[in-house]
Amino acid sequence: MRRREMSDRQADIYEYIVNFIKARGISPSIRDIQHDLNISSTSVVSYNLDVLEKLGKIVRNDKISRGISIPGLSPALLSQEIGRVPLLGTITAGSPLPDPEEIDHSRAEQIVVPADVVPPTRLDGVYALKVRGQSMIDALIDDGDIVLLRRQETAENGQMVAAWLIDENAVTLKKFYREDGRIRLQPANSTMQPIYTAPNNVRIQGRVIGVLRSLV
Repeated sequence: MRRREMSDRQADIYEYIVNFIKARGISPSIRDIQHDLNISSTSVVSYNLDVLEKLGKIVRNDKISRGISIPGLSPALLSQEIGRVPLLGTITAGSPLPDPEEIDHSRAEQIVVPADVVPPTRLDGVYALKVRGQSMIDALIDDGDIVLLRRQETAENGQMVAAWLIDENAVTLKKFYREDGRIRLQPANSTMQPIYTAPNNVRIQGRVIGVLRSLV
């Protein structure tokens, strides 16, 4: 029910958040709110969320993706059907990824992972990276998406991995293939060529097991 201290827009946002949490067991992202309520920008959403927080209608945790909660609303799904993994950076050519074992996970931003993407019981050893670039666009992984990776140092042919090219000091997201004494790192983009390199120049840093897609 709308209340006098909220504007019509704030009431719409509040009701949307409540219904979203009840239906899905997780809170919406700012982009969810902007997209579904046809709001002009994420900054407008953020402003109205700030007002709702000051009014005590919501609580926000900026260190957690989808970190909006409603006081007194704690659906069972929220604890039973989602998990969280650390967001350890951006995957892009230019510099090696930090070793997840050397990261203070307690200080990293946490990403909510719905159970229909990866069940919470299967999140041990999993971390997240934000994608920069469109080398895997034909695999439906776009710039701004978040990939979930299981920490491992080996891969089978055809698996999508985060591969560190040691000599180039760069990390790339590609499909992995072993071919006659060399490694082929295959993009999923018809405009890009595969990377061929020696086996001792590649270090696997994780295998992709899920994707959280950006709405923008």
